[in-house]
Amino acid sequence: MIKKVIIAAAGKGTRMLHLTKNKPKQLINTCNVPFLSYLLDNLLKAGYKELVLVVGYKKEKIKEFLNKEKYSVRVVDQFEILGKEKYGTACALECVKDFIKDENFIMVYGDHLFSPRDFKAFNIDDDYNYMACLNHKNPEKYGVLNIEDGFLKKIIEKPKKHIGNLINIGLYKFTPEIFDKLKDVKLSKRGEYELTDAINLLARDKKVKVKQISDYWLDFSNPADIMRVSKFFKNENSKSKS
Repeated sequence: MIKKVIIAAAGKGTRMLHLTKNKPKQLINTCNVPFLSYLLDNLLKAGYKELVLVVGYKKEKIKEFLNKEKYSVRVVDQFEILGKEKYGTACALECVKDFIKDENFIMVYGDHLFSPRDFKAFNIDDDYNYMACLNHKNPEKYGVLNIEDGFLKKIIEKPKKHIGNLINIGLYKFTPEIFDKLKDVKLSKRGEYELTDAINLLARDKKVKVKQISDYWLDFSNPADIMRVSKFFKNENSKSKS
């Protein structure tokens, strides 16, 4: 039974423009509720007991929110551990190795939301790593998964040629093997340390399985997503009342 979840929430969220001037994007409201509340609530409903938020930008705002709403969440300061210059999706994991130790764990980005059922479906306590995916009509905008017999062969970022429609959506179950691969991740062309590079190294060893979600994936990356996510929750609320 997996209990630990790492939530990566250190970035500024520059695509949210002026909305993140005074707070992290995870605290932007949708239906008068900070996006982070939906994420934490769904993880708790899925049965995960030990949640770790890896923070950086405006970390004091996140700590205030957690205290106010009485969430029992461990906070790890990425900037304190790695500094502000080292950046990328792999960095959050670099900060939690001592906390994870030799346990399997879940990782999700702080601007992505899944249903409690889909979160629970990733509680697979075996020796493989898993990544969530879904079919998308515009896969070329994302990391596309090259798969063979249910195993990941490679993640190809924004491919120019059509490879398939299954995309990476930022929900993972990892074994501690991921930390060994992080050591071999080099700076990418974007000047970042990419988690997908570590996953591709695991895939070479046939250690990564791919699992499609059943319900929904909500991405909270830019201003247009605020209206889209708010509309989703208004519809969900109207369903629950009917």
